Amino acid sequence: MQGTETIIPTFSSFVTDLLEAKAEQYNQPAFIPFDPISIPHSFSVKQDIEIMGFWAAVLAWGQRKTIINKCLELSRLMDGAPYDFVLNHTESDLKPFLHFKHRTFNATDTLYFLYFFQQYYRQHDSLEFAFSSHMQESEETIENALIGFHNLFRDSEDFPARTAKHIATPLRKSSCKRLNMFLRWMVRKDDNGVDFGIWNTIKPSQLVCPCDVHVDRVARLLGLIKRPVTDWQTAKELTASLKQLSPEDPVKYDFALFGLGIEGFAK
Repeated sequence: MQGTETIIPTFSSFVTDLLEAKAEQYNQPAFIPFDPISIPHSFSVKQDIEIMGFWAAVLAWGQRKTIINKCLELSRLMDGAPYDFVLNHTESDLKPFLHFKHRTFNATDTLYFLYFFQQYYRQHDSLEFAFSSHMQESEETIENALIGFHNLFRDSEDFPARTAKHIATPLRKSSCKRLNMFLRWMVRKDDNGVDFGIWNTIKPSQLVCPCDVHVDRVARLLGLIKRPVTDWQTAKELTASLKQLSPEDPVKYDFALFGLGIEGFAK
């Protein structure tokens, strides 16, 4: 409808060259040890990578060092073998988790996550299906995958209402930063060794850029975002801008925007 379409800006060679250079700088193995992605990188089994990657993404708020330490604590509680623990734990094995907490994420949330994982992995080989089954190959973005996963995750009589806040959905207008980050880890494929690229039914071109504080500030300064608030539409606007530079892999610039943010570029 006339007057409602998003106007996507064009970018100067300075912006283009800056994003390309910073994406290359930060999309390197040296980035891994200081980021929550280091948690799934300590595993080699696909399901272990998925489980700990999901934990790391969901808990990714606050200082990165604290996030990493909390994920290491979870890994220890699962005896360093998340997939085996998820499938085979008993009720008595859950007692140590009653003391787990990270900011507003508490034991109730932790126990439900373990319950969900157990129920899901007893029926499916990979967490990929929990997202990809809700979208079509032709869809522009992962929006329906996120909505479908949110509904699947809470589809239990035992679902605690408080846990809903930890699994975002576009239907609540959330930018879905943490889930977008997790999907970037699982889906993006390159030879740099940071993202895993172990899923194949979602295309990198369908990913939506995680929009955290650093990314948001830098993207606005560079003119990649015009929308005044930060929500799901903002994340899609940012991704549409990045697709001008790389239609097949727009989210690789998450490395650049985040890196520029932690360098203090937008201050």
